[in-house]
Amino acid sequence: MLRLTTLAAGLLLSAGAFALSLADLTQSDASGGLKDALTQGAQIAVKQLGKPGGFSDNDEVRIELPGKLGKAAQTMKMMGMGEQVEELEASMNKAAEAAVPQAQAILVDAVKKMTVSDAKAILAGGEDSATQYLNKSSREQIRAKFLPIVKQATDKVGVAQQYNSFAGQAAALGVVDAKSANVENYVTEKALDGLFKMIAEQEASIRQNPAGAATSLAKKVFGAL
Repeated sequence: MLRLTTLAAGLLLSAGAFALSLADLTQSDASGGLKDALTQGAQIAVKQLGKPGGFSDNDEVRIELPGKLGKAAQTMKMMGMGEQVEELEASMNKAAEAAVPQAQAILVDAVKKMTVSDAKAILAGGEDSATQYLNKSSREQIRAKFLPIVKQATDKVGVAQQYNSFAGQAAALGVVDAKSANVENYVTEKALDGLFKMIAEQEASIRQNPAGAATSLAKKVFGAL
């Protein structure tokens, strides 16, 4: 009995000795593991959204007309006049899907530029702290890439001009936000929101299940949190 108790105690001590904490990681490991996981999350998010149906088939990120315009659109659909609205909404989602692949290189570059102190702060932060870092460091660059692609895609649909006219008047009256006053700005912002939402989901997933990380270093780092 004594021998079994001693053996059990030894196993517990051994397990404790192998359990890592964030403080046990070298700065290089902490930074490298986080960069691996973030690159993985960004690539998966871009792949999920940048395909046909990536936005339109996903309830979490599907782009619909904003605010009062959306309510008016629902009424038009119920009255049998929804064909033009559906055409516009379909074009908005297709535009976002076409633009999203442009984000990957910018996101990967933002990850590469992350400092060791950034990495430590992110690892000690909340479930989406890495996503917030990417949003802050790369959103403007990605917006600049998205906007011309979205504009080109929505300009092909005649209803886009009607949207801009209607939404511009609505914005002047305070009915919709100024960012929603033209279709390309609205779609670009919604595409950015959707992209960072999906990256945040990937980050949360790796934090909750480090075994799902793609590299052994990322598994080690997130397993220590």
